[in-house]
Amino acid sequence: MNLIRLSWKYIIERPLNTFLNVLLFGFGISIIIVLLLVAQQFKSSLSKNAKGINLVVAAKGSPLQIILCNIYHIDFPTGNIPLKDAIKLSNNRLIKKSIPLALGDSYKNFRLVGTTHAYTDLYKVQVGEGKLWSPHEEVTLGVNVAEQLQLKVGDTFHSEHGLQSGGLAHDEHHLTVVGILDRSGTVLDNLILTSIENIWELHGTHDESSPHHEDDEISTTALGISFHQDELEQKEITSLIIQYAGPMGAVRLPRMINSQTNMQSASPAYETTRLFSLVGVGVDVLNGFAYLIILIAALSIFISLYNSLKQRAYDLAIMRSMGASKRFLLFHVIIESLIISFLGGIFGLFLAHFSIWAIDYFFIPTESQMHVSPLIFSIYEIIIVGLSFVVGFIASLLPAIGAYKTDISKTLAKG
Repeated sequence: MNLIRLSWKYIIERPLNTFLNVLLFGFGISIIIVLLLVAQQFKSSLSKNAKGINLVVAAKGSPLQIILCNIYHIDFPTGNIPLKDAIKLSNNRLIKKSIPLALGDSYKNFRLVGTTHAYTDLYKVQVGEGKLWSPHEEVTLGVNVAEQLQLKVGDTFHSEHGLQSGGLAHDEHHLTVVGILDRSGTVLDNLILTSIENIWELHGTHDESSPHHEDDEISTTALGISFHQDELEQKEITSLIIQYAGPMGAVRLPRMINSQTNMQSASPAYETTRLFSLVGVGVDVLNGFAYLIILIAALSIFISLYNSLKQRAYDLAIMRSMGASKRFLLFHVIIESLIISFLGGIFGLFLAHFSIWAIDYFFIPTESQMHVSPLIFSIYEIIIVGLSFVVGFIASLLPAIGAYKTDISKTLAKG
């Protein structure tokens, strides 16, 4: 007799019990896998987007908000900082590189970010089509922006005031698409990049009609922004992205900025760690719930096997009388449980990746910087499914031992 075929026959004879056990196992496993994969992708995305950034300096406010807004572009600015203060800080010998950012506008929920070409260099992103923007009324699109809005090189549009759709449109300024970036898997895929000078023009802080002397035009080597000297006092940017010149920068700069200036420094490494510690509480609760479901599934398998053992005691006695050994009956019950565990594991894997797809498709906005992919797998998924076999094996032990101890003569006499 084939053990697997025999065990399968008994399983399909109890379709309702089998379905319930597979469903419970699958739900528990899928919850654990979804949390695992989402957390891994979330951490990977945060690390990739913060790579090479030691510090972010912005207006006074929440450090976490500063990081979320200026690195991940999923929150609102804490305010603006004076350009003169940004220039002074950028000339500090403890700073290797400073990249300015100016926020405030968007187009159909995709953010317009004023910056310099050093921003694309930071992420090592190349131009896939066209070129990078020049100072006036030119933009370069992230690849997702171009795909979602069906924009191409040469198209024009008007940005809207504010970081969400529905703001006042800048009808007097036509923004021309001059380039589209290659896909990088970073926040740049979802941004519209332009110059800081262009942001100033959009908001009326770059007055071209006012008289200027040739000597007034300057360009800061630290930030790479052109402006007239007599306009310096009114110029503002949103933030500075900073790379340290050495280890001493990490020790001295944050404290100096927070205590001696009107600006606020925020460390991406520290704030993302704090964010994970806050989110981790909810993840732990959900994981505990998933393990509870698996435990209930194991208990359900145990009860199902134990009850079926009583119902088919006569069949087992007949099998023994036909030459089946005690060990055969023992493994017959164990394999039954392992098949149910296997089906539950496969169902859980499928349900987990389907759930990730559904979460990304239905609940995460297209313009969001944080997306999850159902096509990313982890070695831990195999371990989790393997643990389900262990749980199934443990659940089958008592019923299997009961089958092993079947008394042929007493059972046949009762039958």
